[in-house]
Amino acid sequence: MSGAGVITVDGPAASGKGTIAAGLGRLYGLPVLDSGLLYRAVGVLLQQAGGDLGDEAAAVAVARTLRPEALDNDLFRTRGAGEAASRVAVHPQVRQVLLTLQRDFAAQPGGAVLDGRDMGTVICPTAGAKLYVTARPEVRAERRWRQLTGQGEAVSLEEILADIRVRDARDSGRATAPMAPAPDAVLLDTSEMTIDQAADAARRIVEAARARQAP
Repeated sequence: MSGAGVITVDGPAASGKGTIAAGLGRLYGLPVLDSGLLYRAVGVLLQQAGGDLGDEAAAVAVARTLRPEALDNDLFRTRGAGEAASRVAVHPQVRQVLLTLQRDFAAQPGGAVLDGRDMGTVICPTAGAKLYVTARPEVRAERRWRQLTGQGEAVSLEEILADIRVRDARDSGRATAPMAPAPDAVLLDTSEMTIDQAADAARRIVEAARARQAP
């Protein structure tokens, strides 16, 4: 699979990678896949069906029904959905089913922007531009807290920070595809950046990657 036109944006929760990926998609006219929504959808739909997040076979059955165009659902963006996603993502067979879906998305003519945890390491290691977006846990917790309270969820900043630390440990310690930057990814720490500053920094990283590949 050629990844010349693919941009991968990896990083931990609430680092700003989703906003950056969406902005790059608009800038370059590329389709964007938020891979985290795939796992969130699996978790939420499994729970809605009365299933157990620890039941790998049941999670796989749900994963096989997913389509990228059906991910725009507010139920997949809640705090509970995030926790469910982290739990179903540990199942190797779920990751395998979703790997095929994600690679098919990346293979679209002209490329795509892929946002997630292992886009540049597992899903599309040949991507033409790779970013690893991060920020301090305290900064990420405040961002997520503002997002969730803005959606009407009653949750404390301390709870969100605890959630983020647990998820970071779980995602980094996974036996399959642990969260880590690709060796050739460019690190972008957004801790002290505004949205506009982070978007501009991401654009410059992509432009530099594309310039290096130009004949």
